[in-house]
Amino acid sequence: MELKALRSQRKSSFWGQIIPYLPYVMQSGVAVVLLLLFIVFSAWYTSFLKAMPPDLPVQWILLILLGPLTVYSGFRTYIQPADVIFLLPQETKMKEYFSPVYFSGVIYKLLALYFVTLTAWPMVVRSGEAALPLWAMLVILLALKSLSAYGAWQELRITTSRARTGYRLLRWCFILLMLAAWIWQLAWWKSLLFMLLLSVNYILALRFPMKHTVAWENLIASERSGAARALMILGWFVEVPAEGQKVIRRRWLSLAGNRTPWRRSTAYRYLLIKTFVRSELLGIIVRLALLGMLLIYWTGHSWMGIAVYIFFIFITGTQLTALRFVHRDSPAASYYPIMPGIRMKEVLRFISRLLFVLTFILWLPLLFISVAGRGDWLLSSAGLAAGLLLVLILRLAWSKKWSAIENED
Repeated sequence: MELKALRSQRKSSFWGQIIPYLPYVMQSGVAVVLLLLFIVFSAWYTSFLKAMPPDLPVQWILLILLGPLTVYSGFRTYIQPADVIFLLPQETKMKEYFSPVYFSGVIYKLLALYFVTLTAWPMVVRSGEAALPLWAMLVILLALKSLSAYGAWQELRITTSRARTGYRLLRWCFILLMLAAWIWQLAWWKSLLFMLLLSVNYILALRFPMKHTVAWENLIASERSGAARALMILGWFVEVPAEGQKVIRRRWLSLAGNRTPWRRSTAYRYLLIKTFVRSELLGIIVRLALLGMLLIYWTGHSWMGIAVYIFFIFITGTQLTALRFVHRDSPAASYYPIMPGIRMKEVLRFISRLLFVLTFILWLPLLFISVAGRGDWLLSSAGLAAGLLLVLILRLAWSKKWSAIENED
């Protein structure tokens, strides 16, 4: 079989497992929620543009919105562990297999980047910061996105994990610096020359570390993580087969869970805390909380800030429900003296407590705005009360739903 056809077959096979679940996702109400959010955002954004503050830091907003989307790059290769044996003889011909991988890894993420750019551009025009036309911005974003994708692909080939981490940090710094140079440009040709010099230096720097011809282990780990992430998102709405997720060593959180009483009744609690600390879900929750605090701070002077606050509590809670499927089909749970029927209770207890803590953390921007005299104390207090009430409602809903599912099983 040709290598390009092999990848196409694997891609079709994977999405053939995902697509049957999509009708259930739509039936869960996510389509209605997205439509309501789109309507609410459109109404708010229109009124915001009409009364936009003159001192709004548009350049910083543009950098925060576009920076992560420009730098982030990921690839779905559909490489499998058995390929180390069966495809190794064709290692020198793997460019045929990987060529559509690179193209799809750029184009799909570029669409999301362009969507955010087109959404934010009216704000740039209203502020008077649009020194160059929109098409020039889109061309620059295409160039930076392609450069970041090239760097991310080279990082996968680097032999040592420490060097990969260093070059990932270097890529973030270079791409963000070039994007900032274009956003804050005083003369377009100076910014373009600066970006060109940085790009050349970055490409030359990528030639120094030792690389594999095909980094089989890195590609297998990256593909396993990508597949698990897709199934985890589906798991928010329907039950899907559990897949192994990437385990991240976080030594600074190694003490988490150690104070859990060493009893049979709390064994699963200990396992749950350790799993959460070392999973990708923790990173997702942290990034979501930081983004939420930023947006709440920007909109916290009005009722829209309360709506954003409630929305992020709901989204965070939805993310945390992925812990319900942790170790459901894993033999690791058999190593611990877990009592029968204790899993759902422990998951519900852990998610609820963590969500209460995140509710207070997300409320901090509203508190700061009120203390600074730019917000209403009554509105801020009402927002906190609504957030805590939402957590209680979510806990009751989860308890009822999960109990019904367990009784059916």
